[in-house]
Amino acid sequence: MVNTISRSDIVSNLYAIIAEQRSSLIDLIWEQHYFHEKRRWSAVEMIGGINLENVSEFDKANLWNAGRAELTTKPGADRLARLADTECRRWQDRNPVLASVMQACSTWSRYWNEEESFHETTLNRLSTLFGLEAVNDETLIEFRKIFPDDDMLRTLVLLAISEITATVNYSWCASVAQDPGLKKLFKQIAADESQHMTYFISFAKALVDSQEYSPKGAFAVAHLFVREGGELYGSQRQHVERRDSHVNWWDSIKYEMVIPDNIERKQNLIFSALKQITGIQVNSAVEVEEKWLELVGC
Repeated sequence: MVNTISRSDIVSNLYAIIAEQRSSLIDLIWEQHYFHEKRRWSAVEMIGGINLENVSEFDKANLWNAGRAELTTKPGADRLARLADTECRRWQDRNPVLASVMQACSTWSRYWNEEESFHETTLNRLSTLFGLEAVNDETLIEFRKIFPDDDMLRTLVLLAISEITATVNYSWCASVAQDPGLKKLFKQIAADESQHMTYFISFAKALVDSQEYSPKGAFAVAHLFVREGGELYGSQRQHVERRDSHVNWWDSIKYEMVIPDNIERKQNLIFSALKQITGIQVNSAVEVEEKWLELVGC
């Protein structure tokens, strides 16, 4: 049963564990809940631990931009829950093990959604307390636009890379924050995002392990981010991308952006994620493109 399997094993070998009937979905869901509950923190207490008089304008700008970015996470979680459940039904007869993986992912999305809600509400509440530009109703509704559906593997890799970006950004914010309470908040959010990244990598790996999904989907999304001028460089663009489908946070910055891109750090984490998901080692954006072209037969 699942209580004889370590969480690290569940994360790295999810498909095999279900295929070998070493765990039921109910047992996996308990592990998800146990870990979620163990890591939960109080937004009210976290805000109460920050000396509002000790927060610099520099840190306020980071808070404001991060709060806006977090508004776009709920539609991502809502989409994931719906898409994963749909995929579960699609695979139920053809590959019951993969169907269980999809349902585990759909179920876990509720924890991701809740944990991200702590980030959003805490950061935007702090912006309110500092008297920064408020999020009006129109803006919030606009930021709740849901991404169009896509292939499930590409979706999971996209989310893993988004969490990599968030982890690096919040870690940097924590390193420069002057107030100890604010430093603690940024470190906590960074730790949450890192755990989310781990889960997305785990689910993506399970899809590749099923042999129903080609690694080319993972490399296609990675190439979109790491290529020259790709999505990792979004905050450097001098124009706003016009999209009817969804909002990217970097298109809506109003306070001066002070978070460095840390491209090399983000790229290295993406290369590591690709290795975990597909078993294929790459060490540069050029190698990502070459492997992607190879996998698609170019």
